[in-house]
Amino acid sequence: MASPHLDALTARHAQIDGMIAAEMHRPLPDSTRLAQLKRQKLKLKEEVVGIRKG
Repeated sequence: MASPHLDALTARHAQIDGMIAAEMHRPLPDSTRLAQLKRQKLKLKEEVVGIRKG
């Protein structure tokens, strides 16, 4: 059973994924912004994996 915290992390991960996709579809993507978003996404993924491992 998923916890509300895990659900929030998963939702934020998906939101950041959408932000990355939107940035990449811009005519001139901001590489600094992309790197920042990817770091945030990775940090969230690591937290989710840690919670799931228990």
